[in-house]
Amino acid sequence: MDLARIKRFTYIINTVILFLVIALAGFFCLCNATILIWFSIPTLMVYIIGYVLIAKDRLDIYVRLVYFWITFYMCLCTFCLGYKIGFHLYCFSMIPIIFYTEYMADKLGKTRVNAFVVSGIIAICYLLSTGYTAFAGPLYMVDNALAGSFWAFNSVIVLAFLIYYSRLMLSLIGDYEKKLTDAAHTDRLTGLYNRHFMMTELESSAKEDKPLFVAMIDIDDFKKINDRYGHNAGDYVLINVSRIMREVCSECRISRWGGEEFLILSSGKDHDVFLGLVETLRKRIESEDFIFAEDHIKVTITLGIAAFTSGTSVDGWVKAADDNLYTGKKTGKNKVVS
Repeated sequence: MDLARIKRFTYIINTVILFLVIALAGFFCLCNATILIWFSIPTLMVYIIGYVLIAKDRLDIYVRLVYFWITFYMCLCTFCLGYKIGFHLYCFSMIPIIFYTEYMADKLGKTRVNAFVVSGIIAICYLLSTGYTAFAGPLYMVDNALAGSFWAFNSVIVLAFLIYYSRLMLSLIGDYEKKLTDAAHTDRLTGLYNRHFMMTELESSAKEDKPLFVAMIDIDDFKKINDRYGHNAGDYVLINVSRIMREVCSECRISRWGGEEFLILSSGKDHDVFLGLVETLRKRIESEDFIFAEDHIKVTITLGIAAFTSGTSVDGWVKAADDNLYTGKKTGKNKVVS
């Protein structure tokens, strides 16, 4: 999750809490809880200040302030009204956020929160406040019907938050898993699949009952391009050749096989159709004007095609394409050998 998304989420949480504080002030009036009515004023100021801290990217200060104030608020409400009102339940919603905050602070390079210490302090405050009122009773007596109604309200708020928060965490985990999977399967420079992933795809495709072809591709005289124009120019060529491959062979799976070599996997197309496709690719790259730092770089590719036949290993299939590529290299380059 990036900083902008975290800020949006924090704005929403801060706004929800602010409205809750206003609603609770009305409830305290019903209970004639004078201390809590007056305490609502500095509480409102805390969350108004929270907007300023979020806007200034001081989420670390904001989180510490909110943790402290919610804990203090929870304890005071429990001392004044008793544990039957349900304010102590809010500590259960705070603990998972603490661990998430510690994780995000580490990712964003902010000052970390010691989640175990903070959770321990909240747990102690919870036990002290509920334990005291269980034995000594609350400062203000509340009608049982009103107390039960508000216990239900607080329970719903806490449960709804935990459900939403859990769903959010699962969504984030899914996003991170996808990013990790993409990173493991993708060549960083070109954005194409890497060799490891393509080998898995080849092995999987070999089990299909469809026409299968691979094209092994090599950029002609790529070393000369690096030597003459520099390695940055070489990277530019690799990136743009990859882009053209994706455009022309959009229905195929494409990988960077290694260095300036690429592999295209076609499933379901017959020989002539695939041959025509890679010939189109060859001509497109040959006609492309590669311009790097005002230099016009001539780029061509040589391709070797091989069909998969029953009983052939994946390594043998790829080697057949590589052998055809080698033949193309030895007989003039800039051609397709099938």
